[in-house]
Amino acid sequence: MTTELRTLTVRTPELTLRALAWGPEDGPLALLLHGFPDSATTWRHLGPLLAAQGWRVVAPYNRGYAPSDVPADGSYQLGALIGDVADIHDALGADGRAVLIGHDWGAAIASGVSHHAPQRFSSVVLLAVPPMPAVVSLFRTPRPRNLPLVLRQLPRSWYMSVAQVPVLSQLLGERLIRLLWALWAPGYDYRPDLDAVLNSLPDRTRRRAALSYYRALWNPLYRRRKYAEEQRAAFGRARVRTLYLHGAADTCGLIDLGSHALSFLPAGSRACVVPGTGHFLHLEDPDTVNRYVLEFVGPAPTAPLTSPRRIHGTHPS
Repeated sequence: MTTELRTLTVRTPELTLRALAWGPEDGPLALLLHGFPDSATTWRHLGPLLAAQGWRVVAPYNRGYAPSDVPADGSYQLGALIGDVADIHDALGADGRAVLIGHDWGAAIASGVSHHAPQRFSSVVLLAVPPMPAVVSLFRTPRPRNLPLVLRQLPRSWYMSVAQVPVLSQLLGERLIRLLWALWAPGYDYRPDLDAVLNSLPDRTRRRAALSYYRALWNPLYRRRKYAEEQRAAFGRARVRTLYLHGAADTCGLIDLGSHALSFLPAGSRACVVPGTGHFLHLEDPDTVNRYVLEFVGPAPTAPLTSPRRIHGTHPS
C-alpha cells in the first residue's frame, strides 16, 4: 500500500484548491481539514497511517491559503467552507464511505458538514474544537452556571477580537501568527509548522483571507447569500457518528467547552481528553491521537456503499 506524499489539484465550481495526498487513488476518501494558523502539512503524521489502512487521504489547503485560490467573491463564512467540502467530495468522486477529520477551523467546518450533508461521510473526527452547537449553547443560553466558563474562555479568545479590526490585524501580520504558535504550543518544537503556515500566508492578501474566517463568523456583512443553506446548517446538531478529541493542556480552548459534547452528538460517538497535549494535539502527541483516530474510523472499507460517481476536476501536480 503506497503511503508516499504527492500533491493534487482539485477544481471545484467555486475555486481551485491544492492538496497533499497519500494512499490509493481508488480508495475511499479520508478528507483532512486544517485550522488557523496552520496548513495542510499539519497532517503529515496521520495522512500516511490512514493511507496504509487503504484510505485515499486528501488534505487541502483551505480557501485563501496558498497555494489554493483566494476566492473571487471574498467569502469565508462557515457556509462557504462547508460548501467547499461538498464540492471536493464531488470532484473526487467520493461516496458515503468517506471520513472527515478536522482540527481547529477544520473541526468547525466538519461539525457543520455533519449536519448539512450526513450522507457523504460515515464518520467525523473533531480535534481541539467541540461540536459547534455545544459551543454556541454556552454563549447563547443565559444560564448562570455557564457564566464562569464563558468568563474564563473569553480572555483566551482575544485574537478573535483582533481579527475583527482589519487595520490592527494587518499591522500585526506575521507577528500575530508567531505569537499564537508560541502561546498554543509552548512545549512543542513548532518551527517546521510555523514555516509551513508562513509559506501559506506569505502576504497581506493571504493573511487577510485567513483572518476573514473570524470576521465572517460574527459579522453578517462578510457573508454571501449564495451560501445561505450551508450557513443555516453550520451550527446544527451532528448527524454523523463523531470522535471529539481535546488536549488536556489546551491554552486556546478550555476543555470544559466540550464537557457536554456527547449530548450534541449521535449514537456511536466518543469524546476523549488527550493527556499532556495542547491545542495542536495531533502534532504534540501524534502516536496517541493517531491511535484514537484509527480505532474510530477503522481500515478503509472495500465494498462501495453506492454506485461510483463520475470523477472530474482532479489533476496530479
